[in-house]
Amino acid sequence: MTTRCQAIVASVEEGSPADRAGVRAGERLVRLNGRAPRDYIEFRYLAAERELDLLLVDGSAKPRRLLIRKELDEDLGLRFSEDVFDGVITCTNRCPFCFVSQLPTGLRPSLYLRDDDYRLSFLHGNFITLTNLTPADRSRIAELHLSPLYVSVHATEPDVREQIFGGPTPDVLSEMRRLGASGMEFHCQIVVCPGVNDGAHLERTVRDLAALHPAVQSVGAVPVGLTRHRGRQPPIRPVTAAMSRRLIEEVHRWQSDFRRELGTRLVFAADELYLQRSLPLPRRCEYEKLPQLGNGIGGARLFLGGLRRIRPPRLRAPLAVGLVTGKMAAPLVRQLAGKLSEGNVRPEVCVVANDLFGRSVTTAGLLAGRDIARALQGLSVDLALVPGTALKEGTVFLDDMTLHELSDLVGVPLAAAGTPAEATAAIRRFGRRRHRR
Repeated sequence: MTTRCQAIVASVEEGSPADRAGVRAGERLVRLNGRAPRDYIEFRYLAAERELDLLLVDGSAKPRRLLIRKELDEDLGLRFSEDVFDGVITCTNRCPFCFVSQLPTGLRPSLYLRDDDYRLSFLHGNFITLTNLTPADRSRIAELHLSPLYVSVHATEPDVREQIFGGPTPDVLSEMRRLGASGMEFHCQIVVCPGVNDGAHLERTVRDLAALHPAVQSVGAVPVGLTRHRGRQPPIRPVTAAMSRRLIEEVHRWQSDFRRELGTRLVFAADELYLQRSLPLPRRCEYEKLPQLGNGIGGARLFLGGLRRIRPPRLRAPLAVGLVTGKMAAPLVRQLAGKLSEGNVRPEVCVVANDLFGRSVTTAGLLAGRDIARALQGLSVDLALVPGTALKEGTVFLDDMTLHELSDLVGVPLAAAGTPAEATAAIRRFGRRRHRR
């Protein structure tokens, strides 16, 4: 199943071959050297040639043709509003913990797209299930060597997979084994659902995936996320503190085994399991090459590492700064506040309760503008820093509120920051501007 897209030019790099030829943002690329590219992957392949024939259509639907000469493999300089042009492959599974099915109304429209597209997995690290691949998809993945792919496995036993995915699914191990024979690599995730795929089932899944190493490069174990908008979805128990501790102990045991057997720890536990239970984080070296960073594994350790490297801003006048965060990262942000207070900064940590999704959702990346606005009301600060992970392209929150709109609403200047270095840089910039005034 697909959702239609088009090759709409979002931006043209200044001074690039496309810029010199007169390509404009907002135009639609119809054909490139006589072919209609299906996605950004095919576009890059076609655009590598020295001579390019572009057919473009503008807002008036009037076509125009451009001939461009450039160096072989030189970047044409085009970026598109979407990376898939012929329709996003969407998910047909019915997972009871699917986050999209737990969303309230009124969010960014793109958040409701249940993509299961191997191209977005290759380009952006999106997790896919491998249950919606066609024979043509498999051939293209192998032919273009679209590796690595990020795969939501959750379980390897057929009966458990049927319960998780809402029906029978292809054998994921056979699928990865077949693709792995062509040199493909995978980073896998297991969303742990108590009473469904934990315990002996989880052990079986981890061991099955380890047997596919080196095709399987890493496995991330993350707790199920549950919002208050589950509607008629089947009930799922949350991961408790005792379960978190037990899961971490299991992961550490597997890591010890795999490091001895495979030369890699292979499986890693989500930061959330450590932070929400106030358990000590692994050392930086224990995350190896951070293969699951985009899956919320290792970011907390990087934050602490960045905290040690920063120097507090030296400002000419005291500056009151609000540090906005969710409950889960609050202990880390409080450490940042302590470091900042060594300079002329007066930090105040503002922990935001997530009323949009429910108080059990505590990650800063899922904070909405309206919830941050409520928490900032009455806070007396000169500047507030909001989590960069809560914003799309640094400007828009999940509920479509922009950073500028939120600033106007609360009457406080805002800046986005995701790391200690970004936080100190934002404070220095604001301090310099205020001093010049």
